[in-house]
Amino acid sequence: MSTEKEDLDVDDESPASDEFVNDTPVEAAKTNLSKRRTIDNLLEERRLQKRLADYDFDL
Repeated sequence: MSTEKEDLDVDDESPASDEFVNDTPVEAAKTNLSKRRTIDNLLEERRLQKRLADYDFDL
């Protein structure tokens, strides 16, 4: 093993570094999450209404 420290050249403006930049805005993720929550709430409401309709009120 070598105990010498080598200086590494770093090219900060390489075109390969642009490949990992995410151009998708954060708003899209929030919108998708909001839509998913709305759908989940509607499905839960349907389930509850079905259970209520199936419930025997004449005990």
